[in-house]
Amino acid sequence: MTARRSAQADAAARRHIAAAMGQIDALLPGSIVVRHVRCGKANCACGADPARLHGPYIQWTRTVAGRTVTKLLTQEQLDRYQPWFDNARRVRELLAQLEAASLSAMAAAEGWAQPD
Repeated sequence: MTARRSAQADAAARRHIAAAMGQIDALLPGSIVVRHVRCGKANCACGADPARLHGPYIQWTRTVAGRTVTKLLTQEQLDRYQPWFDNARRVRELLAQLEAASLSAMAAAEGWAQPD
């Protein structure tokens, strides 16, 4: 592949990634954890064998101003906002791809060895 063709391919890849990022309309940071817990009360069914744990408790955890913030979500809220959580993950993946493609294009343009 010639240098010009490689540069065109790099530019096309970057445009494709940028277009994919442009399709994302909303995203939410953080992580979702679904927990089932024991309460510790002596006669509760959660301590029986087999245990019937309390829950599910859906926890959304994220960092705000350097502090961890956790909110409980209902199943309906999780269903409604799951695509936004998925979008945040997708944006991180696309950003990593865009960075790699940009580094490759810069290395090629400057005649440097290709980055790892």
